[in-house]
Amino acid sequence: MSATLKVSHSAIGAEVRRGTYEILVDGQSVGSVEMNGSVKLAVDAGHHTLRVRCGRDRSGTKEFDATDGETVAFRATGKRFLPLFLASFVFPSLKLVLVRE
Repeated sequence: MSATLKVSHSAIGAEVRRGTYEILVDGQSVGSVEMNGSVKLAVDAGHHTLRVRCGRDRSGTKEFDATDGETVAFRATGKRFLPLFLASFVFPSLKLVLVRE
């Protein structure tokens, strides 16, 4: 039993944090995605956590459930509203964002 996890790295407009993002599923590194790219990964059906990071920059943890044969998609970006962008210099977990598609 497996599902597919699709992670895209894109932003609408200009993005400051354009590096390659490392993908972590359930705390384990499973691959990476470059700017304007996407990657599909096989995951077991069930409950999982997802996070991306680029050096010291990282996203918050997103939880998702995947069923057999399902594709679960997320978009990763470093683009933030100005107050959150400024706060991210103090709190690295605010630097990157995962949005479920």
